[in-house]
Amino acid sequence: MPTNDRPRPRRTRILATLLVAGAVAAAVAVWARSSPTPPAPRAFIPVQTVKITRADLSTSRTLQGTLGYGPPQVVKGGREGVVTSLPRPGQVMKRGKVMYKVNDDPVPLFYGNPPLYRTLGEPGTVGRDVAMIRTNLRAMGYATGDQPNPGSVVRLPPQQPAGPPDATAQPGKEAEEPAKKPGRRVTLRDGEAVLTARLVTAIKRWQHDAGLPDDGVLEVGDLAVLSGAVRVDAVSAVVGDSAAGPLMSVTRTNKVITAQVDAPDAASLKNGTAVTLRMPDGAETPGRISAVATVAATPDGQPTGSPQQLSVTIVPGKAVGLDGGSVEVKVKGETREDVLAVPVTALLALREGGYALQLPDNRLLPVETGLFAMGMVEITGAGLAEGMAVVTTS
Repeated sequence: MPTNDRPRPRRTRILATLLVAGAVAAAVAVWARSSPTPPAPRAFIPVQTVKITRADLSTSRTLQGTLGYGPPQVVKGGREGVVTSLPRPGQVMKRGKVMYKVNDDPVPLFYGNPPLYRTLGEPGTVGRDVAMIRTNLRAMGYATGDQPNPGSVVRLPPQQPAGPPDATAQPGKEAEEPAKKPGRRVTLRDGEAVLTARLVTAIKRWQHDAGLPDDGVLEVGDLAVLSGAVRVDAVSAVVGDSAAGPLMSVTRTNKVITAQVDAPDAASLKNGTAVTLRMPDGAETPGRISAVATVAATPDGQPTGSPQQLSVTIVPGKAVGLDGGSVEVKVKGETREDVLAVPVTALLALREGGYALQLPDNRLLPVETGLFAMGMVEITGAGLAEGMAVVTTS
């Protein structure tokens, strides 16, 4: 009887092995296609760090200034005409004095603002320009009469409608002038004045005394209106030029020291701050800061990207005999001794308010800021220690 225990042929075993191997290979290929690509190793991005230091901070500093009359201001003529007279450089101009002449008409100096921007002559006109005229006339001794109080209601002059007279008039009859529209009522505000009959009279008297046509009317360009007395720094026009362009540059009349300060270092400089000045001749004199500019600019001659600076104006405490030269300005400020400090660029502003320091492992340490000085800032807070590394932006 035949039996089933005979061994399989060799080629059958080989075929089975190949089939199994192929199935395994196909399964591996399918798994490889369906499995996500393993992520590439994250690149290491180095950060710049600084160390917390212990130092003495002080806002005291020495600035390098220049003695002079401050930055010049350009004066332009305000009307068409020919320049027939100009001042000389160094001449001081005060209220009522003739700055220049146009078509041989004097153009006197008035103080204040705004400049004349419209014709003034119609009684009842209201505005700040009217108040400027009244203030100057009173200062020169002219009686200008009383004024309504701020808040009073004033009727403006009637308005003349535009257009020619009535062209439909019958022959032999004069054409009728268009009727004027009633003036509207306005409320007098602080700083404004009304052109009253008494004020018009004062204008006429002043015009007569100044050698002007005494008609009580002031046109645009009849006055040079500046903030106060000025010193002529340079004259850019010549007699015979058009009066509509720049005529001269002027400065203040008192000597000042002008210094330039990097914008981040100007925070502690305030109007009225006392300073000590070392003048070009070596003498020391007190002074005070009178103005700190609010617009920063790159100094002339410096490449783009250089730190922007603010202009600081200092007034000497007593008369200065010299006309120019370099001056050391010593500013005394606050001092913090033996405090923890970091560069200002290490501070990180928090969304919820306040500041923090970032550690190299990305942890944040909240800090309280103290004195800012010389690009550094005093810091206090839990976990801070001298020598600790923190991230900085530069």
